[in-house]
Amino acid sequence: MSMAVAGMIAGLALGFAGYFGGFGAFLLVAALGAVGFVVGRFAEGDLDPGAFFRSRDERRDRRL
Repeated sequence: MSMAVAGMIAGLALGFAGYFGGFGAFLLVAALGAVGFVVGRFAEGDLDPGAFFRSRDERRDRRL
């Protein structure tokens, strides 16, 4: 599935949530979508969980 189609589906889901459930439902769907995106990136191996817990100095030393 292309990123354009995934974005369209996400936009439709947010639109329906906002229309039928109000602004609170819109925010809930947006937050859960963001969490799902991050979890999916971790599952695919695109994100390193340790990168969030290292200090800036450690990250800078690894790049040099």
